[in-house]
Amino acid sequence: MKLEFLDLPEKIIHFYTDSGIEELYPPQAEAVEKGLLENKNILAAIPTASGKTLLAEFAMLKSIENGGKALYIVPLRALASEKYERFKEFEPLGVKVGISTGDFDSRDEWLGINDIIVATSEKTDSLLRNETAWMEEITTVVADEIHLLDSADRGPTLEVTLAKLMRLNPEAQIIGLSATIGNAHEIADWLGAQLVLSDWRPTELREGVFFDNAINFRDTQKPIKKMTNDDAVNLVLNTFEDKGQCLVFESSRRNCVGFARRASSSLTKLLGENEHAALDEIADEILDTGETETAGVLANCIRGGAAFHHAGLNSSHRKLVEDGFRHNRIKIISSTPTLAAGLNLPARRVIVRSYRRYDPNFGMQPIPILEYKQMAGRAGRPRLDPYGESVLIARSYDEFISLLEHYIDADPEDIWSKLGTENALRTHVLSIIVNGFATTNDGVVDFLGATFLAHQQDPCSLTKVIDECLTFLKENEMIVEKDGLHPTTLGSIVSKLYIDPMSGARIVRGLKKSHVITDLTLLHLVSSTPDMRLLYMRSSDYKWVNDFVMSHSDVFFEIPSQFKTTDYEWFLGEVKTALLILDWINEVSSDDITKKFGVGEGDIHAFSDTAKWLMHATANLANLTGTRGADKARELEKRIYYGAGSELLELLGLEGVGRVRARKLYNAGFKSLTDLRLAGTETLSEIIGPKITEKILKQLGTNSRNVKEKLSIEPTTLDPLKLEGQKTFNDFEK
Repeated sequence: MKLEFLDLPEKIIHFYTDSGIEELYPPQAEAVEKGLLENKNILAAIPTASGKTLLAEFAMLKSIENGGKALYIVPLRALASEKYERFKEFEPLGVKVGISTGDFDSRDEWLGINDIIVATSEKTDSLLRNETAWMEEITTVVADEIHLLDSADRGPTLEVTLAKLMRLNPEAQIIGLSATIGNAHEIADWLGAQLVLSDWRPTELREGVFFDNAINFRDTQKPIKKMTNDDAVNLVLNTFEDKGQCLVFESSRRNCVGFARRASSSLTKLLGENEHAALDEIADEILDTGETETAGVLANCIRGGAAFHHAGLNSSHRKLVEDGFRHNRIKIISSTPTLAAGLNLPARRVIVRSYRRYDPNFGMQPIPILEYKQMAGRAGRPRLDPYGESVLIARSYDEFISLLEHYIDADPEDIWSKLGTENALRTHVLSIIVNGFATTNDGVVDFLGATFLAHQQDPCSLTKVIDECLTFLKENEMIVEKDGLHPTTLGSIVSKLYIDPMSGARIVRGLKKSHVITDLTLLHLVSSTPDMRLLYMRSSDYKWVNDFVMSHSDVFFEIPSQFKTTDYEWFLGEVKTALLILDWINEVSSDDITKKFGVGEGDIHAFSDTAKWLMHATANLANLTGTRGADKARELEKRIYYGAGSELLELLGLEGVGRVRARKLYNAGFKSLTDLRLAGTETLSEIIGPKITEKILKQLGTNSRNVKEKLSIEPTTLDPLKLEGQKTFNDFEK
């Protein structure tokens, strides 16, 4: 089907033809035939790289031309940024694009001026809870990676959010995008959507198993020269010699790093002088934006053409690795499965080196078929590779046969709703009542009857878990039952703060019980909530964490009995997590934190992000309940954001001044914005460098020639939590 025949304005068709797209792929043509451009709901369950995003773009642009507004929902912030950058290319068409991934209690009304808004499912849910006005103007909803309904973490929020949007905007077009899944028809039926189901790909995918020095495909065999004792390294070298790139999926961060090191040491010998020079540039940038041993290891790997990628890296390092791979400078990325979750990084060959994953309850377990298919789908770059290869590695003949049967020739599993537990449902039941979607018990049951869970099973089976949720909310004074169900002020605030009601109840109870409120009291309080992911307790941690608890027992609002082994072990994990945040705000170096707690730079950022959000909630709840701790929580919120002492907060309000530079300035006697205005350019330049000095003086409304003449200007009111900039981990460090 030619683009020129589509029911789209001429300027939109020209936009795509000018970029080289003149004809639709078969699955895209099928979607158009099934009503994509006629406002019909569509579920596209087709392989990676088969043009799913283009379908969403057509639907959004058609809707916008008719005066509508589009919402594009993604599972990850990184994917939101990627899609935002892509959709900004529509600006010559007069399309305005915005992105919303920030604070969960913000209404972001300013985004309403945009035609396309990109947001994570959690942010979308929070916008609905905060009753953002422009949400009622949405005419097209795109749910990317909709198969994540099956995720215990993200699935329930995505499911309820879609149910709310379908209730709020019944005329809106719903576009669901997914890889091929076992029960796509069931999801399409739930959405009232036409199903586009296909295994067509623009680049052929060959799936095979490496065994006995060869990749064994269904009908052919490809011998691989043995150049090292590591089969996966040999596959990488073979790909490079064939002018291709590799993605290698490992089961753990440690294995990721280890494999990247091995691949780098072998690959570096095959690289040319120009390739080494390009890689050295990336490696130098890695060292410039990191202060840990991991940064050094990553830089050394990159110099040899390989890199590793996992959530423990800081955001700037992940981006450098991704961009280096996209530009074909980095030849191989060794990654945990996070890279398969939507980022656009295809490669000639995908090697699934570890198909078992550690489960704390069952040990090493085989990954789901759907997860394997997601990884395999990264193989083959459209218009760049003649084909793509996905390779599993077998160590024995029996394993070889098993992998063929259970992965290569197997169909993906069915998707099942994960909404049916009290933990998953509790927060959504509260939001349903707060936002007026339901005002009675029957109303709650009726609303949840529109979810995917109810579509898969009898809605009556939800009654018991709904009753448990309602009982909890009543007991904790978040709703009252009088002529129906009504939210209390506490319930409304908890819902709009976007925290689990159990977190809200625990924070309120902790604030009321605490006799002493220190930094650590509040840090442990937020770490004890279900919204905080806890650090794992290593065997070497028990003694030092327990010793710390014994010597600081007066600062904790509650210490469980050591005879309750499970409760006490969980408590120690809370304390360890709180101590990481305490070190962060006390300006302990990132390198020392990563070594002490066994985490990466990216983990510090993730923990501090969550702690800041929960501390913000704590301050609000302390104000509401009239308990002590509100002022300290507000200050801690800012300190967590920057990872610094309270005395640095005024300096940290300046863009470009992170905690390291702020400490240097403070120690040199520059403790306020007024002090900086009085300083000479040369003096500041010696401390923080000429470029940052110039940037600071510009913000202060002064310059190097007339510093003292500008002192009559009123000091700028700087809110450190609302400034642009300081968005990545390394901004906090500088």
